[in-house]
Amino acid sequence: MPCEAQGIVEYLKLTKTTKSTFENDDVLLLVGGIGKEKTINSLEDIYSKYRFDKAINIGIAGCDNTAYKIGELVCTTHTIEGIHHLPIVTVDTPASSSLPLTLNPQPPQIYDMEASYFVQISSAYLKQSEIYVFKIISDYLDTTVPNKDFVKKLIKNRLDDIRKNGII
Repeated sequence: MPCEAQGIVEYLKLTKTTKSTFENDDVLLLVGGIGKEKTINSLEDIYSKYRFDKAINIGIAGCDNTAYKIGELVCTTHTIEGIHHLPIVTVDTPASSSLPLTLNPQPPQIYDMEASYFVQISSAYLKQSEIYVFKIISDYLDTTVPNKDFVKKLIKNRLDDIRKNGII
């Protein structure tokens, strides 16, 4: 979503280059959109035009475990010291809060609408070790879309944690 990208654009001082891309000398940020079709189409287009050393998906996700706080950073693809590692489930519609929430579901999971497609498409161009998925917990499976300023703040507040690990 554009609000997810806005914090990254400001943090990395990126310049808008097309309707859906921002960049500087080291980073190209693609705002691909929500869901399977938009993610696949935008990634196939960008990979046809550029070569990358790594691909990073950063966004928000719902969590089924209230022991994980709103705003916590999760990496679903790598184990990184100081960052939670949880499995992710990619869904076609927002995950419903009608799922039972608990302090200790086994295993706890996060839910989004793009990660598996991001990994699938990126895997055709990069090694698994070069593909990262970072999610910031935004809700406990609430189907309402979070406020744009709230999302921007969630993302921006966790970028230092990603950067200090040398990923961006």
